[in-house]
Amino acid sequence: MAKTVLRYDKMVEDALRGVLRDSLIASQDGLPGDHHFYITFRTRHPGVDISEHIRGRYPDEMTIVLQHQYWGLEVTPEWFEVTLSFNRVNERLHIPFAAVTAFADPSAKFGLQFQADTSIETEGPESESELISAEPEAEEIAPTPAPAPAEAGGQVIALDAFRKK
Repeated sequence: MAKTVLRYDKMVEDALRGVLRDSLIASQDGLPGDHHFYITFRTRHPGVDISEHIRGRYPDEMTIVLQHQYWGLEVTPEWFEVTLSFNRVNERLHIPFAAVTAFADPSAKFGLQFQADTSIETEGPESESELISAEPEAEEIAPTPAPAPAEAGGQVIALDAFRKK
């Protein structure tokens, strides 16, 4: 009889990616209040569709900001698409949720880190993540400090910090 292994780590990752998915769905007609999203993703992850110009500039990982100026946000259970302006040129991005490594909403002091499966990515040079703004006048913005990535082998998340008191 085969022994079944429950992959709780994968189940939690999928549930937390659901928070990102639901946040994007709720923002398809614009972000409410002061909310704005920082979304970091692996550019070489299978299914990521970005222009070669952008991939050449960010060959490993990049962070986009959804705040005031983004267009055509489309969300499915597996991926999202959005149009952003890069140096006043509109670019359509197609990003599978599996490629996302971090999500934050600084206005709510909320952030999530995800484990990326880098074994399925294509080979290429490594680079540090960079931050891209959806503002048409912005070239680049200095990245805000993000939580440290989880150590290899997993991470324990205390849910008490998210509970209302």
